[in-house]
Amino acid sequence: MSGTGRLTSSLNPRTRRIVYGETDIAGLVRELDETTTVDQAHVVMLVRQGLLPPESGSALLRYIGRLREQRYAPLHALPAPRGVYLMYETHLIDVLGAELGGKLHTGRSRNDLKATATAMRLRETALELGSQLLRLQAVLLSRARAAAHEVMPVYTHFQAAMPVTYGHYLLGVASALDRDIAAFRHATGALRRCPLGAVAVAGTDLPIDTSLTAGLLGFDAPVAHALDAVASRDGALRMTAAAAGAAVTLSRLATDLQLWSTAEFGMIRFADRLVGGSSAMPQKRNAFLLEHIRAKAGTVVAAWTGGMGMTKSTPFTNSIEVGTEAMAAVWPGLRAALDSVLLGQAVVSGARLERERATRRAEEGFVTATALANRLVRAGVPFRTAHHLVGDAVRRAVARGDTELTGLDLPDGIDAPGPDGLRVSAVVSDHRAGGGPGAFDESFGLIRRELCEHGAWLRAWNSQLDAARRSLVIETDKVISHGGDR
Repeated sequence: MSGTGRLTSSLNPRTRRIVYGETDIAGLVRELDETTTVDQAHVVMLVRQGLLPPESGSALLRYIGRLREQRYAPLHALPAPRGVYLMYETHLIDVLGAELGGKLHTGRSRNDLKATATAMRLRETALELGSQLLRLQAVLLSRARAAAHEVMPVYTHFQAAMPVTYGHYLLGVASALDRDIAAFRHATGALRRCPLGAVAVAGTDLPIDTSLTAGLLGFDAPVAHALDAVASRDGALRMTAAAAGAAVTLSRLATDLQLWSTAEFGMIRFADRLVGGSSAMPQKRNAFLLEHIRAKAGTVVAAWTGGMGMTKSTPFTNSIEVGTEAMAAVWPGLRAALDSVLLGQAVVSGARLERERATRRAEEGFVTATALANRLVRAGVPFRTAHHLVGDAVRRAVARGDTELTGLDLPDGIDAPGPDGLRVSAVVSDHRAGGGPGAFDESFGLIRRELCEHGAWLRAWNSQLDAARRSLVIETDKVISHGGDR
């Protein structure tokens, strides 16, 4: 079949390559796996609804099954002047005849077929990325627990600010990542309804059963509106936005770890397996994985920006800009997000705080100064006055090359706090209010409970898809074996 009835010729090879690309064997197999899975559910439904004779459904499913077993070898060398799907359908018609191969597309369009295959591919991507995000969350919590008492300074504006612990820092990143995971979960909600049945853009007058095909393909339900089903890819864009949020969180973690691992800070050390050397400078230990994490965040953000830019101002209907071009931008972004998460797991698990150096950095940075001012506040000194007195003490300590805050010019009747109460570790323990490091256990428990809830969500979704796959096999075998009992 070289034409479509209305059209009698197709694109020339150069234009065809631009429009449809040059699909390699792996890409062809992936696309046909998605298509033929939809086909199996669709044929079962057509037979059940009396839209396809049982013997025709049986023959179609038998041949589609053979193609899947052969990994579509008979199609590998075939030309695809109008895309992979029409090449595949033409092959079915050539092999099985128009009376059989030509019936597969009853009650559907390439529009809803493509939207469904895209949702299924996004679903698999979401499950993989979601699983790895939860693993990263678990690694952060594990390392935070192990480092809950390892004192270090935290920085604002790249200046030592307050005393915390390395565990408190990692727990903060885990807290931010929890919201990224929650946003990702919310975005995947758009993938729970099946577009199949929307047909070209307005549904169909044929008595198809969209609930049956949705269930066999692992969706919660059919889509509520045909136009929306083929016009929208907002689920993909929202997923990419949430993935970008997680990648940005990781990029900020990577920036801190890279800064703190420099010789100038000397607070973080990575195992040799996680650093690289220099081809010219033998002394180098380059934490280069962190640079990949930081860069990949840009790839994810660019993918979301590109996809949104292509979707903006398109007509709200089936659209090449949305369904093809915008989606082509999304896949590399989601892949980069996954790679960033996998690298994040490696560097978080392999980073260790240099405890002595970190404690010394805290002491040299006068990070207990605010605690000293607060001690004066408890004694009745107005905070702004206490702030000024302690700031003056810091200035004089720096001038004499000391790290001890002594010789405060205090008002009559107020004694200076004792040195034991201003030890860095003691100050850290006292910071319980407002989610400080002294309240580590409470914060840890909250985030861990959220992780468990995320895990339950992911397991439930996987179980639903496993059940759907088993059901599809059973129903397909029924049509093949029994000629499509209705």
